[in-house]
Amino acid sequence: MINFKSSRLAGIILLASIVLTTAVAQQPPRQPTPNDTLKSPEVLADGRVVFRLYAPKASEVMVGGDWISQGLGAGGKLTKDDQGVWSITVGPLPADFYSYSFTVDGVRTLDPKNAMVKQGVTSLDNMFLVPGAGAAFEDNQTVPHGELRKVWYPSTTLGGERRLHIYVPPGYDKGKSKYPVFYLLHGGGDEDSGWSTIGRAGFIMDNLIAAKKAKPMIVVMPNGSLPRPPVTPGVPPDPAVNAALQDRFTSELLKDVVPFIEKNYRVLPGSANRALAGLSMGGGQTMRVVATHPDQFAYVGVWSMGVNPQATADFEKRNAAFLENSAKVNQQIKLFAITCGEKDTLAFAGSKNLAEILKKRGIKHDLQITPGAHTWINWRQYLNEYAQKLFR
Repeated sequence: MINFKSSRLAGIILLASIVLTTAVAQQPPRQPTPNDTLKSPEVLADGRVVFRLYAPKASEVMVGGDWISQGLGAGGKLTKDDQGVWSITVGPLPADFYSYSFTVDGVRTLDPKNAMVKQGVTSLDNMFLVPGAGAAFEDNQTVPHGELRKVWYPSTTLGGERRLHIYVPPGYDKGKSKYPVFYLLHGGGDEDSGWSTIGRAGFIMDNLIAAKKAKPMIVVMPNGSLPRPPVTPGVPPDPAVNAALQDRFTSELLKDVVPFIEKNYRVLPGSANRALAGLSMGGGQTMRVVATHPDQFAYVGVWSMGVNPQATADFEKRNAAFLENSAKVNQQIKLFAITCGEKDTLAFAGSKNLAEILKKRGIKHDLQITPGAHTWINWRQYLNEYAQKLFR
């Protein structure tokens, strides 16, 4: 028996296929454009970098990047040629890893020709490498590599699953050794992938361990960007509510992240085998954790963060128990490093003020002022230097 419904359906499909094929065949071939062979960014042998963007209908295209605030060169407006390609050459730039983005007619835009992307919670950036000896510490060298893992863990603080990145050193899976743990925090606007992308933490640790400049360690990079309630324009935040929000990360780290790591990874126990450091917002989180729990981490790093001189009294009042027990704190914390760039308009005064507060209270610390600004260019260097001092 003939199935007329099936035959009719097959006929409809065949007819549709014929119509579609005919329509595609009748379309004119796509005309090539300069975008087909466009390269961006192009790093030249002398360290200059050429940025290009095909945007024939745009009125203005600009490029900005972290090398500008670092004082290493300019960015600015691109020039349009008669084919609709915008371009600019910057530098030469020193060997390093950089981030940038385009602005097209006032809209922040990624470079569509560059697949190297840094994620964030508020924006995205492209990245590129200017190779050379100065970037060797963060480059992908021919050395034994550890592994970067994306791990989900239950957060009792926030009530749900959260993600962190974790670096395990070369040979971790094949051995039975236990390792010290370095908890490494990102800054505002980023999330847990920041240190493993633009921060180059995995490559930095690989190179240090291979050169025997750092002890093999596990590096845990949690997501410090916690959900926040909506802000009402023109209404200042309630100080008590703001303090409670900031205290959530201390709970997240000590009640959720650290126990999860110590349960699921081969780690050495005790504060002598734990380090905590963070940049900018992460530096503030580090200071808040340490001020309330100085017995939990023997190594502390506060980078590009401090105490606004106008907030000194509030900081001293809130952290009185910590500041008034310098003898005990000095026994518990083996290394307390404060580091900031001299061009860091966001944190320079605060970093110096924090060091002065600790000095006045007799808490041992190491203040280091470096060149540069509030950028990942500095923070990768800070990680490279700080990791060499841990667990000695």
